[in-house]
Formats: sequence, structure tokens, C-alpha cells
Amino acid sequence: MKTIFLAAGCFWGAQHYLKQIRGVVETETGFANGNTDNPTYEQVYTDSTGYAEAVRVVFDETVLPMKRLVQLFFDCIEPTSVNRQGEDCGTRYRTGVYYIDADDYSTIKEVFDEVQRLYCAPIAVELEPIKCFFPADESHQDYLVKHPDGYCHLPQALFEYARKANSERR
Repeated sequence: MKTIFLAAGCFWGAQHYLKQIRGVVETETGFANGNTDNPTYEQVYTDSTGYAEAVRVVFDETVLPMKRLVQLFFDCIEPTSVNRQGEDCGTRYRTGVYYIDADDYSTIKEVFDEVQRLYCAPIAVELEPIKCFFPADESHQDYLVKHPDGYCHLPQALFEYARKANSERR
């Protein structure tokens, strides 16, 4: 199993999207790469802690290769948007890929380069090692499962796409 941390705007929709993908075995919402210990949602919401809303993703790389997971991550974000996804704006909604294993950098960077070639503007997605991650409280875990009609910046069709995506080849 491998672990990566993905920031795709509001973590409610990001978690729901990512857990639909075949090969993802565990997800957890939380806060990545900020500058305080044990931040609360309310603290992160002020945009004063440096954290991004993110999802810790544990996946089986024999089923879902790292490259494919990162490609699918890019399919759910607007990569040129700075500190904004959908109607959500603020530094907490910035996008990013935060890795544990330095050996994964070249694979992830390859996807970044592929995506950049599709845009005239520079992509605004962070690519960094994970420095710290603090889980969000239970009310933010699997939010869209608990609240199927809850707010989400991602369109419903994207969840269906995620369910089918890992069986398709790019």
C-alpha cells in the first residue's frame, strides 16, 4: 500500500471523488502542510494557519498506479486556479500533491508536465513532500456519505466518472 495527500479544494467532495476510484483502500480528510499543531476546522477556515484542506489517500499500487491516481486527481480540479476551486476560495482551498516517498516525485512530476502542456497559463498546483497532516474531526469524514445532499463544488457526474475511471486507459 502507498499513501499520498491530495488537496483538491473542499475536502468533502475530494474525498468522495477519490474513494470511488478502484484501488483506493482508505481516505481521510484533514489539513496538510500548515504551520500550527493540531489545527481545528475553524482555525484553518480563517486562512491564517497555512493549511490546505486535503485527503490522505491509501491505495493499492498494483491496482491503481501512482501515475493514474495523479491523472485522476487532475481530472477533478481546475489546475490553473489559485486558491480557488469552484465557488470556494481562500488559501485552504489551494490544490496540491504532497508525497511521502521521494522516489515518487519523478512519476508525479511527469503527470504535472503532461498537464502543463494542455494549458497556456501555468498550473497552480503545489508539488511538495508532506510536512505535516492533521485529520479533520469526525463530522468532516465521509461528509457526503452522511449528507448526500450536502454542499459539494464537484458535479455529480464526476463521481460516476471516478467509479469507472480506473478501468479505462489513458
